[in-house]
Amino acid sequence: MLRRLAVTAVASLAVLSAAAPAAVAVTPVPVPLLPLPLFLDDRQDPWGHEGRSGPGDQGSQEATLRMTVTVTDSGDPAADGTFELLCGPDRAGGTHAKAQAACDRLAEAQAADENPFLPTPKDAMCTQIHGGPATARVVGTWQGRDITAYLNRENGCEISRWNNLIPVLPAL
Repeated sequence: MLRRLAVTAVASLAVLSAAAPAAVAVTPVPVPLLPLPLFLDDRQDPWGHEGRSGPGDQGSQEATLRMTVTVTDSGDPAADGTFELLCGPDRAGGTHAKAQAACDRLAEAQAADENPFLPTPKDAMCTQIHGGPATARVVGTWQGRDITAYLNRENGCEISRWNNLIPVLPAL
């Protein structure tokens, strides 16, 4: 009987010592949260191209801008639809309801060396706020480059992108 008790104790001790390292709680090393992404970081080309020499090298202000803006599910029938936006040095036109204001906003973005059409980075930490079902697609040329941008209001980052393009996009 004593022998059986000793064997059981040794076997139990062997099993427990093998399981002990797995049973120890490993606390994660605290990692500081990264700042929200800066969409307009001066150290990177907002278009993702190499060899940019500095701000202001995006072409002249006289470059013609031509875009097609399609908005759906905004909740405002007047804002939904497909609109043409044409911007030039002395004119704004097309079927866009606020063509001059939209051209002025894009001129501000160009002067600040911004690219408001960049998508939200996949690793961005965004608030989980839903801004509604509205979606937009912008296709055309801006600063001499072809663009295609898809926008929505599904989280805080996307709402910010949308709001950054008002009045190109409708204010919701």
